[in-house]
Amino acid sequence: MKRLFDIVASGLAILAFLPVGIVLALLLRFTGEGEVFYRQNRVGRNGKTFGVLKFATMLKDSPKMGTGTITTKDDPRVLPMGRFLRKTKLNEVPQLWNIFVGDMSVVGPRPLTKETRDYIPVEILNEIQDVQPGLTGIGSIVFRDEENIIHESGEDYHTFYKREIAPFKGEVELWYKRNKSFLMDIKIIFVTALVVLFSGHRAINRWFPDLPAHPIFNPHD
Repeated sequence: MKRLFDIVASGLAILAFLPVGIVLALLLRFTGEGEVFYRQNRVGRNGKTFGVLKFATMLKDSPKMGTGTITTKDDPRVLPMGRFLRKTKLNEVPQLWNIFVGDMSVVGPRPLTKETRDYIPVEILNEIQDVQPGLTGIGSIVFRDEENIIHESGEDYHTFYKREIAPFKGEVELWYKRNKSFLMDIKIIFVTALVVLFSGHRAINRWFPDLPAHPIFNPHD
């Protein structure tokens, strides 16, 4: 049922988004470095690597510069058009194709790079690695301000991510696996829309009251 939903939902969404996608592709072609799409290797279900598709928002070969695969607030590698796409999450829309071909699902844990995935505690990773990664998910909602939080910590990006973000991210995705259902996925899609349209919306508190908490992210405030 979940796979059927993914195929139908992603197929319809691709058709609906096509006119806007063409406009964005043209803007990227002529305002950036000439690249429209970007594929980045991510680790999917059961450790399988696949190329996640995005609109190009950063300088070419950016993972080889600065903080590697971790993007920070005001990251100089992000192109001007890219900042708009990242803020509105439109840069993620090409992943509808990943969903359609079966690399991802509409809802699930965000697929991570090997670098950031290795920061998640092994005992948690072993439990959640068999869940299909998603375009959105409970982690996408909780960690929507991740770049700002890393920046405001004043610490080394990798040190802070490994100590604070990765373990909590693992706990959140483990919660999703233990509570996942079709109804849960619909709720996550709805709350994702609220968060994107109304930045800072706290619907997560009402819809997921038993979600794990963390003093830095304060999802229940």
